[in-house]
Amino acid sequence: MRQGADMKIRKYNPLTDFDDLMDVIKSEGEEWSCYSSDTVIEKYRNSLEKSITYVAYSGDVLCGYSRSIDDFGFYIYVCDLLVHKQYRGNNIGRQLMECLLEDFPGQRIYVMSDVDDYYKKLGYQYEGTIFEVVKSQLK
Repeated sequence: MRQGADMKIRKYNPLTDFDDLMDVIKSEGEEWSCYSSDTVIEKYRNSLEKSITYVAYSGDVLCGYSRSIDDFGFYIYVCDLLVHKQYRGNNIGRQLMECLLEDFPGQRIYVMSDVDDYYKKLGYQYEGTIFEVVKSQLK
């Protein structure tokens, strides 16, 4: 566990953290509904358990989390990084990312992002891009 003044970051516990984590996701509205709608919530619960997931608490309030996947020792891909709006600007996202560096030293870590400016602000190096493969577009 990593601790700051009133901040604790630790690995996700599905028995105690899921509901709080979903509250943070739902507070983002439609943009994050791909994880919180009734048709996918159980699928996302399973994904959180099988991923490298960290949660950040300020006191008793879950204020942020990250979810990453391990490519069997080749790379780690950060899929989700979210800090509740009320807690942004306090380096919580940076601290969540640093958990990966500490727990997986020497491992190459990549971020799948739709907020590039945030990661540029952290000083991360731009490395390629991501595309969605859609069957109707294949010829």
